[in-house]
Amino acid sequence: MSVTRHPVPAAGPDQPHCTELLIRRSRFLAQCAHTPGPEAARAFVESVRRARADATHNCWAFAAGPPGQTARIGFSDDGEPHGTAGRPMLQVLLHCGIGEICVVVTRWFGGIKLGTGGLVRAYQDSVRENLASLAVVEKVPLAHLALSLEYTHLDGLRRLLPTHEARLTAEDYQAAAHLRLSLPQERVPAFEKALARLTNGAASCRALDQAAFLENDAP
Repeated sequence: MSVTRHPVPAAGPDQPHCTELLIRRSRFLAQCAHTPGPEAARAFVESVRRARADATHNCWAFAAGPPGQTARIGFSDDGEPHGTAGRPMLQVLLHCGIGEICVVVTRWFGGIKLGTGGLVRAYQDSVRENLASLAVVEKVPLAHLALSLEYTHLDGLRRLLPTHEARLTAEDYQAAAHLRLSLPQERVPAFEKALARLTNGAASCRALDQAAFLENDAP
């Protein structure tokens, strides 16, 4: 199933987006970064842990897929009472409309216990405060296609490209025109239908996986 475009954090793990709250003398530092997979998220968590080793807790949550999807998630209370930090943070992330996101909330205990309800609110508020000022960029998952078509259809194909946000990435002109192009995944079904109409079904169109695309094989 194609994945549609979606917002992701503009901040990377090397320069995460940081915000801070002081709640009943405890300091809560939230750091958020774009992590396009569980491995990237866990690496970011580990980097924060090393940098904030003096803290009482480094609690975290990530949703490393598209917005709202739960296939690639993780969370940890990191020593806080069970269910008071990681899972509440994750719930905020799953409903924020942003994908491929990881947040670590570091707490320095200030001497006043917050209770379980107070901890849940504190960690969720830390995440919400961070997201409120988080800059995002649009991620557009791309598909890569290899085409073969007659020269008589080339001009028509070139007119199709802007409509479907497609761009040519390789051209090889032999007995027929062999082309490669990239376009948003969500545009592929409509493009294939338009191509079939243009060529009366005579054009060949096949999807390339990312590895094949990077190897730059001939279409």
